[in-house]
Order: sequence, then structure tokens, then C-alpha cells
Amino acid sequence: MTIVTHLNPPELHTSPAFSQGTLVPAGRTLYVGGQNGTASDGSLAEGTAAQTARALQNVLSVLAAADAGVEHVAKLTIHLAAEADVSAAFAAAAQSWGMHPTAITVLRVVGFARPGALVEIDAVAAIPAETE
Repeated sequence: MTIVTHLNPPELHTSPAFSQGTLVPAGRTLYVGGQNGTASDGSLAEGTAAQTARALQNVLSVLAAADAGVEHVAKLTIHLAAEADVSAAFAAAAQSWGMHPTAITVLRVVGFARPGALVEIDAVAAIPAETE
């Protein structure tokens, strides 16, 4: 069931990597807190690409716990540390997330609460009625 409608008005730039907006009907909403490149044992992945992939795997785990997937995500926010390799982050995100063009905001930040963290990703997802 498609619950997120992707909006790309013709007067705006279109990209296969993201949508300019997403429309979600009222219902249950999942807010995924900021996930960084931390594994279940508490270890932090090495480098921007590995941390981005791990952070997205963590987002996917939270989605799965709500019986949801990438197709239910209305918005992603990706925070990258100033020293993070943006190209590596985008490449890892494309590989881990696939072609699910949600609305997205990417920010450069000074740093994170966890020393060594280079990326943090949060998400907002619309949970389909049949999983209630």
C-alpha cells in the first residue's frame, strides 16, 4: 500500500534522489530518532561511508519494528559533521537506501554528542493502517 505521495512540481528542479515534498494522510506517524553509525555492541563504524550505511541500517531496523519500510518514509534529515566526506555519504546512502526519493534535508554540523561520529540520520514515516 502506497501511503506517501511524492510531490515534484514542474517549476522546481527534479531529482531521482529526492522529492521536493511528500504528502501523507493523517494517521500513525513514526518519528525515528537520530541514528549514527553505532552497531548493536556500541562500536562506531570507521569512516563516513561505513557510518552512513550503519546509520541507515539502524533507521531501517526502527522502521521494521513498526512493520514499516523505506516506502513509508516521508522525510529524512541527514546531519554530516564538517569533516565528513559528503560524496562518500551520498554514495553509501544511495547503496543502502536505494531509489526511494523521499523529501530530504542534508545539513553540515560542527559535531555530535558521540565523539568520532560523522553522521546522524533521523526519519519521519507514515505507518499504514493495516499495521495498527
